[in-house]
Amino acid sequence: MATESHPDIAYVVQRLGAPLRGYLVNYCGDMDLAEDVLQETLIRVERNLAGFRRESSLKTWVFRIATNTAIDHFRSQRSRGTVVPITDAEQLPDEVPDLGEPLVISEMNACIREQIDSLPADYRAALILHDLEGLTAAEVATICEISLATAKIRIHRGRQRLRKVLTAGCDFYHDGDLNLRCDRKSRSDGD
Repeated sequence: MATESHPDIAYVVQRLGAPLRGYLVNYCGDMDLAEDVLQETLIRVERNLAGFRRESSLKTWVFRIATNTAIDHFRSQRSRGTVVPITDAEQLPDEVPDLGEPLVISEMNACIREQIDSLPADYRAALILHDLEGLTAAEVATICEISLATAKIRIHRGRQRLRKVLTAGCDFYHDGDLNLRCDRKSRSDGD
């Protein structure tokens, strides 16, 4: 029977599948891409499971593989360029239904996600692992294969950079119901 000290891939998926998926969705910013990276991560975990030396927790080891897999994916995308799908205008409805609150939240999340994605990979990983996934700075250090001091610095600088790009790229305001909202600044506003 598989255990934390002697795991198999089924044990890893059962214990860590959901948190790993959540982390990758946060890191990648896209559910489909996160699923692809998750599958590649699990393939790498299965290939290397026999070499798991228990120098860190299973969770930390698996998240390190996930982080490296995501970074590898984004590096390969940069070197190949970005493919942007074009939707045929004839397929769009004439009227867009009022989606209300979910649309506003989605637009705000997209705006903030765009700013998170603009951070360097090292800062983005540290920030997402610590602030969104709730891992300790020590766990971030282990996953990112850096010292604890470097992890703390990356978390701090990641927050500073995120604050800076949010201020430069977004206009925050409260709507009539006092809900926090944001709109992307136009290029001329940010210059």
